[in-house]
Amino acid sequence: MNVADKSNAGSMLAQPLRPPSAVRIVAHVGLFVLGAVVAVAGALIQPGWFPGGLLLALAGAGGLFLGGSRATGNRAGAVTPAAGWMLAVILLTASRPEGDFLFAAGAGSYLFLLGGMAVAVMCATFGQGWQPDGSAARLGK
Repeated sequence: MNVADKSNAGSMLAQPLRPPSAVRIVAHVGLFVLGAVVAVAGALIQPGWFPGGLLLALAGAGGLFLGGSRATGNRAGAVTPAAGWMLAVILLTASRPEGDFLFAAGAGSYLFLLGGMAVAVMCATFGQGWQPDGSAARLGK
């Protein structure tokens, strides 16, 4: 088979840049805000019921990250709510001038912070799955 006979799709890097649609922008803004909401909810629930609350908070974050990836059809759908989650968690770790804080210096808080980052990386990495979605793959003869 000669090179000229192959599909003319090209690499993603060789494609011209297209501006994102308004629907995609609104979806990513919504995912960013939803990531911040899940972070606040997880920060409030994880110390309440220590092992179960921590697992519930991390499962909620993982569900949002993976769901965002599946809904948008790309890995940016997992990165956007993870960025909102991370920003909210960083803002919640800062102590206020009155001395109030949301995260205590316990193992549960550190597991929530590090576990949430690990879940975000896993969902952004494996969000798309392994099956090709086009007809270019030969799954059967």
